[in-house]
Amino acid sequence: MQQNYQNNEEQICLFDPGVENNQASLSSNLGDLIIREAIVRELKGLFENPLIISISTKERLGTAQKKLISKCDWQFVGGTNLLSSNMLTYRQWKVSILDGVYFSNAILFGAGWWQYQDNPDIYTRLTFRTLLSSKYIHSVRDEYTKRKLEFAGIYNVVNTGCPTMWPLLGVDPRDIPSEKSANVLTMLTDYSQDREFDCALIWMLKREYKNVYFWPQGSGDVKYLSSLCIDGIDVLDHTIDALDSLLTSCDEVEYVGTRLHGGIRCLNMRKRSLIICVDNRALELSKDSGLSVVQRGDPAAILKWIRGRTPFSIRLNQAEIQLWKAQFNFHGG
Repeated sequence: MQQNYQNNEEQICLFDPGVENNQASLSSNLGDLIIREAIVRELKGLFENPLIISISTKERLGTAQKKLISKCDWQFVGGTNLLSSNMLTYRQWKVSILDGVYFSNAILFGAGWWQYQDNPDIYTRLTFRTLLSSKYIHSVRDEYTKRKLEFAGIYNVVNTGCPTMWPLLGVDPRDIPSEKSANVLTMLTDYSQDREFDCALIWMLKREYKNVYFWPQGSGDVKYLSSLCIDGIDVLDHTIDALDSLLTSCDEVEYVGTRLHGGIRCLNMRKRSLIICVDNRALELSKDSGLSVVQRGDPAAILKWIRGRTPFSIRLNQAEIQLWKAQFNFHGG
């Protein structure tokens, strides 16, 4: 396999959560696209001339996809909470143990575990041992995911955090405000609704800030916001460009909301950010990195963060990130 790397285009199969289906439609959850952007950015930095072929994680593999995968030099599994303890009954990465006929050397890249669960069952353990590389080191999002994989017998794993956060390694803490801004950007989660809390959150933000902006990361977020019947919210378009435009044009804005990757985008754009946990993802990332989070249902903690001083301080496992990257350095990247 290695003899092709110096002279030929390297074909990379990316199991891509940013692709909705095998017809290459993009995900309606723009957080998936933020993750995809980070994964592709890093792969292009690791490989000199990669041809990245996206395969949807959200549909079962068809004949065409299996043929593509079998011909690729590399297979990467890109981010999100694709792994679970019961891959036969619940799987966001829609593969089975039988797919080992077509690939058996997939490399995890920033992958995470779906929710808090019991340890992986025997089918899941066998599936992971069949499909995941035993030669290369896997990158996972948090320590919780690493422990689950170790229980499944996958020990060649490092905790690199989420690749969307890797650019924060180069951030000067002085570049991110530590005190309250005049305006706030918020986001809600259409598939994890708590009407009483979310309504109270929006009213709190309206009291505390001059302007409240809302970015719909998910396709159902605007409908959910509308159902709360709160006026005076400036709703952005359902595009990443709309989010970036606000963050670049408005100096006096910070983030308070339930969307994880929208919040990480704000941090990368040098905005003070607080993420309200709706599941295990932000909480586990916070344990490892110091990401500013609060548990849902704790308005006092949110108000304390808004009015308080919170200097930027993110810890990332730089040594493990470099260790994961270094295994691909033989190609010259």
